[in-house]
Amino acid sequence: QVQLVESGGGLVQAGGSLRLSCAVSGRTFSRTGMGWFRQAPGKEREFVAAISWTFNTVYTDSVRGRFTIARDNAKNTVFLQMNSLKPEDTAVYYCANGYGLDPKTYDYWGQGAQVTVSS
Repeated sequence: QVQLVESGGGLVQAGGSLRLSCAVSGRTFSRTGMGWFRQAPGKEREFVAAISWTFNTVYTDSVRGRFTIARDNAKNTVFLQMNSLKPEDTAVYYCANGYGLDPKTYDYWGQGAQVTVSS
């Protein structure tokens, strides 16, 4: 059974930083891509960043230069380092197993982690 468990969300002031983690079990992590999505209240789920099993990365324009996605294959974990946070980054953040901008290309999802950025 594949499981994705996020951690590291919380409340931070604008300009601050948070790091999200997503631990994966139940599949060969080193040979699979991983992504992060987010969903703000009343909005569609949107792509944030993804990393392939060959360590290629892709970001949405609004976070490029502020967020960094990384993976540690020894720990079966993917990270999202978020710096210079803005109130508009407030959302529930989900990690998912797959690669690309379309959520339909992802087959397993975590439960979500709340990130709240105060102004």
